[in-house]
Amino acid sequence: MAEKKSRAAARKIKDKWKAKVWYNLLAPEMFNKQALGETPTDDPGKLVGRVTEVTVQDLTGDFSKMHIKLAFRVDHVQGQDALTQFVGHDMTSDYIRRLTRRKRTRTDLTIDVVTKDGWNVRVKPMAITDRRIQTAKQRVIRTIMTKTVGDVASKQSIGEFVKGIISGDLAKTIALACKPIHPVSRVEVRKSEVWAMGEIPPPSETPAAETPAPETPAAPDVPVEEEPSPESEKPEPAPEELAPEELPPEDQDEL
Repeated sequence: MAEKKSRAAARKIKDKWKAKVWYNLLAPEMFNKQALGETPTDDPGKLVGRVTEVTVQDLTGDFSKMHIKLAFRVDHVQGQDALTQFVGHDMTSDYIRRLTRRKRTRTDLTIDVVTKDGWNVRVKPMAITDRRIQTAKQRVIRTIMTKTVGDVASKQSIGEFVKGIISGDLAKTIALACKPIHPVSRVEVRKSEVWAMGEIPPPSETPAAETPAPETPAAPDVPVEEEPSPESEKPEPAPEELAPEELPPEDQDEL
């Protein structure tokens, strides 16, 4: 009897995977809503809060950016699409380890900045010099990095700020600012974390097709009389030239 009951209970057990549906993960507007992958669930509400990671190479195809990992969190679901928001980035540990070698100085910094559209982001840049430097110079470099990153973030939106991190434009700005203190061989923004979201750009909506206006009946054509054009004055004919033989003889003066 016990075996029959266990078999009957086993038949009643439903396969959970059959109830799950695959949803498309889409990147936010700053990455043109590119496809990040797929994820299964039996309830769309369970998708909100899930975090997925992809490399920049997966989005852009740039092989030189394969060490940069981007993190996205599902914000809401629309139909079969799970829309995400950017929550931070990180670099692989082996890439950072290759940058730090003997007889070099690595200067790290952690700074909280606010973008122009109100996003609170924690940024962790690092500067590497080609030789060892004094601790006093490191303090000055940290001060310069703090001011530079804060100024750049306050003038840019979250999309522009993230693109500057990925492309390396922010690192170049930091390197130029630190050059008067000591030449910096490499600057990287190794990590960023979004602490609070600000204004989210609205989705780009395609304009709806305009409905044609109802055609009004055309008025009957009325013949228009053409005004007589003023007659152009005919030029007077030029006087005919006479041949020398036809000229009248001149009166000769009497001697």
